[in-house]
Amino acid sequence: MDRVANCPKALAEAPDNTYSGTSSRPVTARGPTTEVTQVPLAVMSSGAPIDVQLPLAADSRSWRRAVEDLRLGWAQRSLWGYLGWQDIKQRYRRSVLGPLWISISMGVIALAMGILYSALFQQEINKFLPYLATGLIIWNFVSGCILEGTEVFIANEGLIKHLPAPLSVHVFRLVWRQTLFFLHNLVVWAALIAVFPRALGWNVLLAVPAFALLVLNGGWIAIFSGIIATRFRDIPPIIGSITQLLFFMTPIVWSYDDFRSRGGTTGARAQLAELNPVMHFVEIVRRPLLGDPTIWRHWWVVSGITVLGWAAALVILRNYRSRVSYWI
Repeated sequence: MDRVANCPKALAEAPDNTYSGTSSRPVTARGPTTEVTQVPLAVMSSGAPIDVQLPLAADSRSWRRAVEDLRLGWAQRSLWGYLGWQDIKQRYRRSVLGPLWISISMGVIALAMGILYSALFQQEINKFLPYLATGLIIWNFVSGCILEGTEVFIANEGLIKHLPAPLSVHVFRLVWRQTLFFLHNLVVWAALIAVFPRALGWNVLLAVPAFALLVLNGGWIAIFSGIIATRFRDIPPIIGSITQLLFFMTPIVWSYDDFRSRGGTTGARAQLAELNPVMHFVEIVRRPLLGDPTIWRHWWVVSGITVLGWAAALVILRNYRSRVSYWI
């Protein structure tokens, strides 16, 4: 090293991608995928710098990586599909009826609330009970995505730290689990339709794309609220309180059309319910299932929320995806 430092010829013939003994401008060598910079770490007693090549970390904040996370998560359907089903099996492990308790619990709650609120609001039980039960089934899916979405990454801390999988795997697992709950609860809807027949036409098929919109929104809600709640742990109880308020502000145990038809102050206040976005999600699914006429206004509102929600979720996923493992 002393011979190199004291030899002007050696310094003059040094390659272009190294430092000279007196140069202070860094020279970089670019490769096909990485950028390498030679940084002098120390100057020895001889005055010759030691050049070390340090690779620069690739930018983790990119749209490509955010979309790639979703694509890879969807590609691992066998993983989150199995985990979601195991979540339900573990919850009812060693029980005699197993997952059928999901349908039984929903049926008992819907029957009790239907009898009570039909008497309070002076509604016919044969019309009000299917209305309330269908609303409860849809609400359980929506509230499940909201409440469990805030803790989707916190609850999977061990898997995130030790399992090399995209973050979206845990979101897909959550939405799939809520979908299974919804399908189990549809048994209650089918039983009520059989007991209290309603004129169902071809528009009942609109419930399929309507539920698909619910699933799409459940995904972005879990991503958006999950990442924020991972950083700020006060978010889950706040969202829990707001969700309870939304239940009473959403026409589930009360009829929106009935209150609006009364006119006057009551009708004007009932129209304020349309400011509640959850109402539109409930209506696009409940109306086809009950054979009621389709109101396309609800579909337009839900479509707009879906686009805006996914745009916000992608921004959050792009900027903070790499930090989740450090926050949990």
